[in-house]
Amino acid sequence: MSFTPLSDTPAYKQLQLHQQQMHQQGLEISHLFDQQSDRFTQFSLSAAGVFLDYSKNRITETTKELLCDFARQQQVELQRDAMFSGEKINFTEQRAVLHTALRAPSNTPQRIDGIDINAEVHMVLAQMQAFVEKVHSGVWRGASGLVITDVVNIGIGGSDLGPKMVCQALRSFAHQGIQSHFVSNLDGHALDAVLSQVNPASTLFIISSKTFTTADTMLNAHSARAWFLQHFSAADLSRHFVAVSSNQPAVQAFGIAPENRFGFWDWVGGRYSLWSAIGLPIALSLGFAHFRALLDGAHAMDVHFQQAPIEQNMPILLAMLGIWNRDLLGCGSLSIAAYHHDLRAFPNYLQQLDMESNGKRINHHGQTVDVATGPIIWGDVGTNGQHAYFQHLHQSSDITPVDFIAALRPQHHLAEHQLMLLANCFAQSQALMRGKTAQQVTTEMQTQGMSDEQISLLLPHRIFAGNRPSNTILLDELSPMRLGALIALYEHKVAVQGFFWGINSFDQWGVELGKVLAKAIEGDLHSGTTATSHDSSTAGLIAKVRAAGK
Repeated sequence: MSFTPLSDTPAYKQLQLHQQQMHQQGLEISHLFDQQSDRFTQFSLSAAGVFLDYSKNRITETTKELLCDFARQQQVELQRDAMFSGEKINFTEQRAVLHTALRAPSNTPQRIDGIDINAEVHMVLAQMQAFVEKVHSGVWRGASGLVITDVVNIGIGGSDLGPKMVCQALRSFAHQGIQSHFVSNLDGHALDAVLSQVNPASTLFIISSKTFTTADTMLNAHSARAWFLQHFSAADLSRHFVAVSSNQPAVQAFGIAPENRFGFWDWVGGRYSLWSAIGLPIALSLGFAHFRALLDGAHAMDVHFQQAPIEQNMPILLAMLGIWNRDLLGCGSLSIAAYHHDLRAFPNYLQQLDMESNGKRINHHGQTVDVATGPIIWGDVGTNGQHAYFQHLHQSSDITPVDFIAALRPQHHLAEHQLMLLANCFAQSQALMRGKTAQQVTTEMQTQGMSDEQISLLLPHRIFAGNRPSNTILLDELSPMRLGALIALYEHKVAVQGFFWGINSFDQWGVELGKVLAKAIEGDLHSGTTATSHDSSTAGLIAKVRAAGK
């Protein structure tokens, strides 16, 4: 089969030519606003309760048209439909990619290999609901009769980042009386810090591991089990430990009753799994009605993604803007600036979603993609970031696009705080776009009474180049439904960018090599014999550990 490198395709060449013409014309974002009074209206849209303003990107109507042509050339809509239909688009593992089925309403037909997965999904949801209601009502109690007050989720990667982010983001909706804790880090300090806060008699542990063999998770799980058995007997484990796993024999051997295992499927990728039983800590934290609302919000974005034409399709537009900034403008990273304290874990969540999905360079043909793929994702909550790394965003030699995220209505009653917060959010995107010219800086310093000598010295340091792109994403409030839609928006954006680049966004082979090597090194650390199979650096580091233990 013949293969054409991406940069040699007709649509990509047209985009390159267009970008060169814009550069030659010196066309900046601020000029585009000056020329087009309705630019905000033309380059914004709403979907599933989420509003996207993408007018502060270095794009014109022609740019958008060419990006849409590129999307059609890359058959983005066809690949999207293949994903929703259950085709095994994760071709390196021969798996379907159907996290969208986890939030589909009941009686929505969806079959894989002849099995009605919609029925299976809703069976597990019913199991989760019944369990949550038992815990919240006090029917489910610990071995000594105390109600459950603390839930400790032990998992890593997608079994940790998503549930932890959602519980944190929706703390205003949390069920009173349940405190949520998350342990993912293999470092014993993490587990020790949690165990020191909880009472074994009123604590429920959720062990989240599809295979029940993940090394990090299982070491933490067995250590938590040993801690619990210092206070109770093995017969009491079934009242304090439940599992989210597909490995029933291993779960039962651990001491968890079969009825307290919540299953999920190989067509659910880890970083897309918070909608499944992996979301059990979310349901316990918020109550099942709010968990259901989270699913409904995501489903609303799914419907929009499936039905809206490319030109008005929010996930596809967001993906295309990312392609434009990454490949045509050379921006190597994307900063996430959430102007909401409860979204402080959202940048970390997006790091895994995006970088584990699209941090790849080999396409479906086994060839190296000849353009840049997934960007580096980083960020923090808004005003904290302003006093940390925004200097870099405004004046460094690197141009970093920013996604600003905010909620119009807060979950508190401190009105002045909210107005100042939103003012900062909007001001930062405006400042990145407009910058500050030499003339503006000169006039400002003259007004302050500075001498010509002072102005000449300080002028270059106070100029802001501007012309730095950003998106602004607004929710009416940070509710379960709106958060569900926001997460789904980014899930689909990441998938679409994978479609563009021709890579498999749904495997993660790069995670495996370090795990394999770690097992060998762990064996050497335990054995006490001289390691000879390693490079001199690794062998030397192993020797340091042995010396420290003497």
